[in-house]
Amino acid sequence: MASDPVVAKREMEGLLRGGRLTSFDPSWFEYAGRTLSSDDVVAALAPHMSQDRIRRIDAVLDDRTYNLTVVVDGMVDTGNVSAVMRSADAFGVQPFCAIDRAGSYKHSRRTAQGVRKWVDRWVWRDADTAIDWLRKRHYRIVVADLDAAAVPPDAVDFSGRSALVVGNELAGVSPAIREAADDVVRISMSGFAQSLNISVAAGILLHQARNDRIKRLGRHGDLSAEDKARLRAVFAVKSVRHASKIIERSLADS
Repeated sequence: MASDPVVAKREMEGLLRGGRLTSFDPSWFEYAGRTLSSDDVVAALAPHMSQDRIRRIDAVLDDRTYNLTVVVDGMVDTGNVSAVMRSADAFGVQPFCAIDRAGSYKHSRRTAQGVRKWVDRWVWRDADTAIDWLRKRHYRIVVADLDAAAVPPDAVDFSGRSALVVGNELAGVSPAIREAADDVVRISMSGFAQSLNISVAAGILLHQARNDRIKRLGRHGDLSAEDKARLRAVFAVKSVRHASKIIERSLADS
């Protein structure tokens, strides 16, 4: 299985495109021919969640942001993509972006489709489309690279909208992304290794970016009330088994 390109492609498709990609999908709120509000969805599901789970969702939302995103550019290893996605969730980064230009992929036992549940995913086939999307949303593009002229991560101001880009395991980021970079960063190392595994590097850089935001802004999480309400409802749906049936039954009984 480890060398099966069909399995690897299916895994990557599941990670990047499986299920509903973002919390902005209206189908999260459509039940029995009706469109519900975020409060309606939460009210229907709250009796089926523990108080610990409800508190956990609220705590996660308090530390969540759309003003920092991570972009994986041309990655081929499903385990690496899964690990970067997990780090994004762990460090409160709601948008996960991918430029899926590899074409063929590597299967990994570390792949876990469940990590996609908690982040919003945007996926493109080429770098130019990704750059256009990021620029229209006012993201500053910060590229991780081994360039000797790159600056250390703590030299970058992450308080504004920032897109942290990590590249293909062998070739790095695409030339278009490198050309579009506003900042280029490099993690300094003291050992014999010249580079880190790409998912490890992404985790280090996301941790640095989160800490920088806290230092400069006094907080990391900065969701709007609207984003919080929408994500609270979506996280509730993802937390309750048979959520759709429960909501539809609640509507029928009301």
